[in-house]
Amino acid sequence: MTSNIAVVTGAPGWLGSRLVECLIEGLPEVAALAEVEPRIVRVAKFPGMDDSDLTWLGDNVEVYDCDITDGASVARVFDGISGATVFHIAGIIHPQHGKKQFYEVNVEGTKNVLDAALQAHAKRFIHVSSNSPIGCNQTRNRLFDEDSPYNPYMQYGATKKIGEDMVNEKFREGRMETVIIRPPWFYGPGQPPRQALFFQMIKNGKVPIVGSGENLRSMAYIDNICQGLMLCERVEEAKGNTYWIADRKPYTMNEIVNTIERLLETEFGMTVAHTRMHLPDAASEFALLVDATLQAAGLYHQKVHVLSEMNKNIACSVGKAERELGYDPKVSLEEGMRRSIRWALDNGQTI
Repeated sequence: MTSNIAVVTGAPGWLGSRLVECLIEGLPEVAALAEVEPRIVRVAKFPGMDDSDLTWLGDNVEVYDCDITDGASVARVFDGISGATVFHIAGIIHPQHGKKQFYEVNVEGTKNVLDAALQAHAKRFIHVSSNSPIGCNQTRNRLFDEDSPYNPYMQYGATKKIGEDMVNEKFREGRMETVIIRPPWFYGPGQPPRQALFFQMIKNGKVPIVGSGENLRSMAYIDNICQGLMLCERVEEAKGNTYWIADRKPYTMNEIVNTIERLLETEFGMTVAHTRMHLPDAASEFALLVDATLQAAGLYHQKVHVLSEMNKNIACSVGKAERELGYDPKVSLEEGMRRSIRWALDNGQTI
């Protein structure tokens, strides 16, 4: 199923902008998605954000100023979109105003978008969740699948679970077709500055490796996520389901860092320090305690939160998506990081 109109929240933004581009121009590396029918893509853009990444795509992209925490603002975007597919990508991972922002955006914002989609008679609602509602793997060798129980990681995970619950409730009530995807750690072109900082830390020998570095992390190249989203719209049987969408296999932290280090040195001619900041597991566990204490007080510190995850296994299987959607992730770590580094350099990010 494909409607002649799509609504995308969270663009301009890393994933949202790339999805809009794929909906308009297709996804060349995936044969079934390489060519797309002309359609209108209506974008809910946060007021004040630069939309030049979207307007070059032509008149089929309609950009509306929209704060998803304001129900009236959302309703204007959804006016006249009966039968549309909604891709709800907007959310907040690292809030600037404490944990209340998680609830304002990930819970109230999602409720506003769901309500507007229902009121406008949208056909299918595709919701971008996260690995965080499921938390961390109990053992290294047991990957998450769609039957893994909820165990939310901090307030972000808790609010994304609430979002999933609201979406699933609308499907159970028979009010709208819904699909949920759970992508883990994103990477690829369009990256925010924090990813370039990660590259800098690797180049300068300051990236922290907590514990052995053999913990597993699933990652999701940006076009692999877009493939999953587009298949969730096209595959009729996807309705009512949840899918992990990631690269085909997880990677160890050592593998991730070694790959980036090798690319920086051998393909981009950079001088690399070839050192690591080795920290004991206790460093992440202490950061976890500090993170929990801060968030309980309504505060949030990005670096503390990230450190708390650095020794954790957060890894999933994409088997269900492969079987039911025909998901076939084309880009894996080395090529994805190669494209990511090249994009960062071409767009003025310092590594």
